[in-house]
Amino acid sequence: MSAPTDYVTARQRFRDVTERLGWICHRYPVATSPNGDLTIDVAMSSARSADGVLVVSSGLHGIEGAFGSAVQAACLERWASGPGLPAGVRCVFLHALNPYGFANSRRADADNVDLNRNFLGGNAPYAGSTDGYRRFDPLLNPRSAPSPWDLFYLRGMWHIARHGRPALKQALITGQNDFPKGLFFGGNAPSPTLKILQQHMRAWIGAAQHVAHLDFHTGLGASGAHTLLIDHPLGARQREMLVRWFGSGSFEEHSPKGVAYQARGSFGQWCIAQNFAPDYLFAFAEFGTYGNLSVLSGLRAENQAHHWGRPDDPATIRAKRRLRDLFYPESDAWRSRTLADGIDLVERAGRGLVDTSPA
Repeated sequence: MSAPTDYVTARQRFRDVTERLGWICHRYPVATSPNGDLTIDVAMSSARSADGVLVVSSGLHGIEGAFGSAVQAACLERWASGPGLPAGVRCVFLHALNPYGFANSRRADADNVDLNRNFLGGNAPYAGSTDGYRRFDPLLNPRSAPSPWDLFYLRGMWHIARHGRPALKQALITGQNDFPKGLFFGGNAPSPTLKILQQHMRAWIGAAQHVAHLDFHTGLGASGAHTLLIDHPLGARQREMLVRWFGSGSFEEHSPKGVAYQARGSFGQWCIAQNFAPDYLFAFAEFGTYGNLSVLSGLRAENQAHHWGRPDDPATIRAKRRLRDLFYPESDAWRSRTLADGIDLVERAGRGLVDTSPA
């Protein structure tokens, strides 16, 4: 079955297969659209307690939800037509954590918030930006409608040559709270998505002792390849589990020269800090698409068109079409390979939980 790329069709596919499996499904409206509510859908394999819980989430960066949803639905359809995960593991699937972005071909939510910069804990203020981001702001966030004479690639290469790729990477990915119409904006307050997770996630997980959480993303790394990105400190036991479950070289911790990064207010750091379970293993499952500068160029162009262009302008339509391809390439080979690898990651995590949990 081909994977739908639009939010409404993907959500219906998810709902249909969870119903066939007899899973419990809850719907949480986050935003509205001309076609009705945009919802986060949460499906759980059983209301019974389990020592091991597998959490699979998609669409934190809205437009990346097309791939994450495809992996979730493919896993569910596979389990509906044959043997599912081993007994003793309960599943919690979080579908389209940013439904607005998914539905509108945006990475950010309705308030232009990059949700993976919004999960601040404690009393951390929703304010501030790095000096690096302020330096690159004129390059990243032009205050005008898109122009065919844009020289972003040349300017981007000049900045890389002058400041170095690691400096540009860290300036961008840390996140910022001072440019509401800019890229990587962390928001000025907790997002609707964060509020829903704060209210319900502990109940979804229940009394589990062991949790494996895969959050699916696209856009970073070599095309078609995948890496488990870790942005929180790992203990020796967790590192050994990652190697045993997924293989050596399957994951990467923060490195200025690598794929992994550390963002202020990330979903993974927040999940770990909440102590939802004594043993909570979180990883961003990142699948590469195009080169970093191409992806950044596409994000910049769509953001510029969204804020400064007209919705019906051909430049805006092109920018959104391009962004969809950058995060969910139309290549059949790419989709086939990454979907198979995504299913394999989910099932490896499920089998690993069985080995970890007591009989």
